[in-house]
Amino acid sequence: MSDRPKQFSIKALLDGNDEYVIPMYQRNYAWEEGEITQLIQDVIDYLPKQDKPARNYYIGSLVVYERPDSKTPVFETIDGQQRLTTLSLLTSYLKNTKAADLDWYSNLSIHFDSREHSRATFAAIFEGRFKDDPAEVLAEKQINTGILNGYRLIQKVLPQKLKENGVSAQQFADYLFNYVQIMRVKVPADTDLNHYFEIMNNRGEQLEKHEVLKARMMEKLQGCQQSQNCLHTVWEACANMERYVQMGFTPGQRSSIFGEQDWGRFEPANFDELTAALHRSPEVAYKEGAKLSLTDIIARPPVSAEKTDNGEEAPERFNTVINFPNFLLHVLRADTQADIPLDDKRLLDTFETHVLKQSDPVAAVKRFTFSLLRCKYLFDHYVIKREFIKGADGWSLKRFKWNDGGKAGGAGRGSYVNTFGEEDGSEGINRRILMLLSAFHVSTPTLVYKHWLNAALYYLFHAEQVEAQAYLRYMESVAKAFVFDRFLAPVAGLEYFAMIYGNKGVCQTRREGLTAETLRPRLSFGNIENNLVFNFLDYLLWLDHGASEPVKSYEFTFRSSVEHYYPQHPLQGIDQLAPEYLNSFGNLCLISHEKNSRLSNFTPGQKREFYQKNTLDSVKQHLMIKTEPWDAHAISAHYQQMMDVLLKSLASRDRVNPAGCT
Repeated sequence: MSDRPKQFSIKALLDGNDEYVIPMYQRNYAWEEGEITQLIQDVIDYLPKQDKPARNYYIGSLVVYERPDSKTPVFETIDGQQRLTTLSLLTSYLKNTKAADLDWYSNLSIHFDSREHSRATFAAIFEGRFKDDPAEVLAEKQINTGILNGYRLIQKVLPQKLKENGVSAQQFADYLFNYVQIMRVKVPADTDLNHYFEIMNNRGEQLEKHEVLKARMMEKLQGCQQSQNCLHTVWEACANMERYVQMGFTPGQRSSIFGEQDWGRFEPANFDELTAALHRSPEVAYKEGAKLSLTDIIARPPVSAEKTDNGEEAPERFNTVINFPNFLLHVLRADTQADIPLDDKRLLDTFETHVLKQSDPVAAVKRFTFSLLRCKYLFDHYVIKREFIKGADGWSLKRFKWNDGGKAGGAGRGSYVNTFGEEDGSEGINRRILMLLSAFHVSTPTLVYKHWLNAALYYLFHAEQVEAQAYLRYMESVAKAFVFDRFLAPVAGLEYFAMIYGNKGVCQTRREGLTAETLRPRLSFGNIENNLVFNFLDYLLWLDHGASEPVKSYEFTFRSSVEHYYPQHPLQGIDQLAPEYLNSFGNLCLISHEKNSRLSNFTPGQKREFYQKNTLDSVKQHLMIKTEPWDAHAISAHYQQMMDVLLKSLASRDRVNPAGCT
């Protein structure tokens, strides 16, 4: 038998007494900004508040195999290496910046089997043999780009999160190393690791919080089987976020709920009408008068959607920008207009307060069930997805359309068409909304911070009718509010809830109150709070320069590295720029971390040659590479040009009325 699981503080885990080896069969380190930000935020969320004593936060488990015949304990890391690597990077950063007392962290606990570039990269980070960036002391072939990117993201994210939450680095470190706990689980010495991995890859899922929530809501409807069946059917139809909600119902149910003509409308006005629509459909999911237990209803498999001729409803075609537990919180916030957290760790507690413990919980559950289905319908039609067709993928903004020659439910064909018209040109309104929403999405990879999505759902949910131009104006105003009222605000920026629900998405910053010079400190390297500053600017530049290639076909992607186009540590003897030019927004652009690792010290001429032969990373960057020579004068001129574009967006007051938002 294996040893019993053992609980460790992060300090005890990483103090160097035990060695953790990442074996060759493990994939490379792959955490990006979303996962790293979430881990940091989770730790901050559990910091003791006011006079309350600190409590432990359990961060998960580390499954290991103890290698025999080692002089000191050596553990082969089987499961949890992404978390272990991130914790080691985070500890190294705190040590290197001297933000906390880490004298105990004198030996590196994490090691790599036969991966010299991983070993060299981690050694450079752990030993702090660089001024700003490990790439300063490593050749390209020595760098593991995933590990280097993780460290750079910690350099960026941790100071932002500490500042945003009013927490000192010492407070963060004290809690992280003493109160964050991890369980180390050793597998038996005679374990067949290949068989173990097979079991792990096929193991069943634990009951998730949203399934527990569903059961609690079903209990509130005990005694009304039609209401329970309505909740069950709606929940199962909405739970698959990658499938258009119409395909979660039978053809007859679709006709009752979404209209007989093309299943493209949402017809019920409340829960009772929704229940009646499901009840009158020919394939009703429950039998009249049948007495099913709550367990029977929950255990019953969801309605299986019939495939159309071309199978276009297959969930593999679309990837969603949010998961179901987080979506539930977005729906609750948009419906109640209460300042609830968008953090699925608090899912059950939040619903206890705002639904299950209301004075009339039955009415609250019914209201939420109806709101959930309506929001999923709106989400599917008016929020971007990632679409995969014939081996290619891209952002899409499409609605579901059924064409059966006038007889819904019969032989027909489902398809997906642009939500706002059929045009494909870059100037089309559908493409413009798609570009703006994708700029929002790639700027906030962490699910808990997708306030742009909450703003969109709030607008859509309370709008009497969704009209393309009004929706676009609203989301452009939200983008300006986020950028100018929060990220570039000279003092503490506005909270998201206040911007969306208090100010109705209307940007409060006026053009006459800003100049290029007043913005300069907030836009210098290290002070840019969120990548939306870059991506909103790219959206504006795309509008201005999108008539010709390569800008016309530009697409927003997840890019987390801020590049100095004129390098911080130039090669080949070119001059070092003064900091006011080097760190100016005019010299910065967003690129992928792979390109940043490869090109960070290249001269502007070398970078220009590379980028002209490769995919466009940003429209701002495209304009930069067209300028020769790239020097202090060019940087100053480019900065002023970019400020002109940003400030022009504030030229007139937004006339935004979320069409019924109250």
